[in-house]
Amino acid sequence: MNASAYVLVLYYSRYGNTEKLAREVATGVESVGVASKLRTVPPVSATCEAISAEIPADGPPYCSNDDLANCSALVLGSPTRFGNMAAALKFFLDGTGDIWMNGALVGKPAGVFTSTASLHGGQESTLLSMMLPLLHHGMIIGGIPYSESALSRTTSGGTPYGASHVAGADATQPISDDEQILCRALGKRIALLATKLVIA
Repeated sequence: MNASAYVLVLYYSRYGNTEKLAREVATGVESVGVASKLRTVPPVSATCEAISAEIPADGPPYCSNDDLANCSALVLGSPTRFGNMAAALKFFLDGTGDIWMNGALVGKPAGVFTSTASLHGGQESTLLSMMLPLLHHGMIIGGIPYSESALSRTTSGGTPYGASHVAGADATQPISDDEQILCRALGKRIALLATKLVIA
């Protein structure tokens, strides 16, 4: 296997729940011997003059276009914003036109994950919204098959479109066992797809 190959786990997290999911996805990636690279994106400010530091105060570094272009696979995560991905993640993806022009992501596998305040808070539409730019980049979308038994028994997060978590109105609900299992299953599945499709 190519020593420089990695699955990029790219996310935006406001209250920490999407970051927790990202770490579970990365654990799933690494469970099959593939390296993961955790990256985040800076928040978007309504104040035009506001800028973020180049390095976040804590957590993983901000993602660069090179991190994205050179990945073997991508797992993308965002909290729900009215049934859609968060503006910060959309803003980052909107700036990847050069990667699209070069076709750097064509044929690479991708998956998605999300966190919401409520059970019916737009999980599936948010997951679908994240898939759209990935399809434009020519990526191959991998969800979670029903052969993962946790998908049939979960009473909180988890969908065939991708992993998810119900954080509660105060964003303090811990990740359930089934949500954790499905996050790790998604990471493992995307990593295995990468070994078959991309990694030499």
